[in-house]
Order: sequence, then C-alpha cells, then structure tokens
Amino acid sequence: QVHVVESGGGLAQAGGSLKLSCVASGRTFSGLSMAWFRQPPGKGREFVAAISWTGEITHYADSVKGRFTVSRDNAKNTLYLQMNNLKPEDSAAYYCNSVRGDYRTPVDSFGQGTHLIVSS
Repeated sequence: QVHVVESGGGLAQAGGSLKLSCVASGRTFSGLSMAWFRQPPGKGREFVAAISWTGEITHYADSVKGRFTVSRDNAKNTLYLQMNNLKPEDSAAYYCNSVRGDYRTPVDSFGQGTHLIVSS
C-alpha cells in the first residue's frame, strides 16, 4: 500500500499556472509508475497524466497535452504536476496514485486529493 498526500491546489485564473505535489510513503516509490487523476464537480474520476518509475515515459490525456507536465523526484518520494495555461474546465479535485503497466489502472486507494478552481 502506498500512502499519498497531495498538495498545491487552490484558486487560479484562466491562463495561469500552478504546480501540484504528491508525497508518497509506504512501498518503494522509486519502483512505481505513478499517475495523476482528477474528478470535476459532479463527474467521474478521469486520467490526467502518468510517468514511469524512471521518469523516461510519460502519458497525458488529450485535454491536457501540451499544457501539463508530470515529473517526479525519487529522492524525495514526490510526484509533481506542472499545470500551465489553465482553463476553467481544469477545475477538479486532483489525486495521485500508483498505476499498473497500462499507466491508467490505479493500484492503491485514493487519498484526500487537492482541489483546484480555475476562474475565467
């Protein structure tokens, strides 16, 4: 089981930037593929971005490609999501989780998440 704590959310303006962090503990972070998911108000949880344990492979949802960048620091057991050119439709609760080899299927229970509101 990997325990995660997400942070960095808040209120942002459209066109602005924000960086989310996810600190993990439990299983060896450096050996895990990790991903960000989000759940907009009233909607289901959706995949946002994923990264291999080496950081060499990344995947993005079409809706964020070119605007968001996922990265990690294995020495700090931390996953990041740099979000640029934010849009109101990016407003959601953001969660991180370890994922299976398909980079989409979450492995562990989701944490509390961090909330982002983007105003137009």
